[in-house]
Amino acid sequence: MASRKPLQPNRVNGDKYSVLLPTYNERENLPLIVWLLVKYFGENGYYYEIIVIDDGSPDGTLEVAEQLQKIYGEDKILLRPREKKLGLGTAYIHGMRHATGNFIIIMDADLSHHPKFIPQFIKKQKEGDYDLVSGTRYQGNGGVYGWDLRRKLISRGANFLSQVLLRPGASDLTGSFRLYKKNVLESLVERCVSKGYVFQMEMIVRARQLNYTIGEVPISFVDRVYGESKLGGNEIVSFVKGLLTLFATT
Repeated sequence: MASRKPLQPNRVNGDKYSVLLPTYNERENLPLIVWLLVKYFGENGYYYEIIVIDDGSPDGTLEVAEQLQKIYGEDKILLRPREKKLGLGTAYIHGMRHATGNFIIIMDADLSHHPKFIPQFIKKQKEGDYDLVSGTRYQGNGGVYGWDLRRKLISRGANFLSQVLLRPGASDLTGSFRLYKKNVLESLVERCVSKGYVFQMEMIVRARQLNYTIGEVPISFVDRVYGESKLGGNEIVSFVKGLLTLFATT
């Protein structure tokens, strides 16, 4: 069967999508996620750019990104590295400074988030002119694959507590696969003070406070293919502290 040819980008609506990919030790995963992004954007005729924000990975992630830039072009792959790990929120701010799209997509670079869902995100956003669209593991045919029982219980428990305490108007607070209007993301990041896993949750809570509209798309979340998960005891304690802080201040 012949492979599907990429469509010519549609210039009618003028929309451009900037994908922010914060990376740390993602040498094995980066070529695959970039190839998939290029594939699904190209097949659907969307304008796009992929901004890789590497935080001084010791495994050579930046060198791999440089090779990918040579393959796909400097107009599609932008490299905006930093010297060390400085946090997810600052990575988004750093990436947004260089983004030329009017929409921003945030996702993990470890293949947990499949780019095949991006056309659904874009369609959903157009349907309701949503300010942000969030991938959800907990509605419709969404789900989680590759996690052991402990990890699933932690995720479900964290999401349940968040729903009870914060009532955010979204089903998946801790997910990190989202599409934002650029000006909306800029506004939210300016207001967010949390770090780590609480950051994504606060983004939704602040969006509710500011009356931004939120759409949801069911997604399949798959545990990372290469590398080790960064969730440990310290992250869980930090999450609980951050949740209680948000409950007390929002």
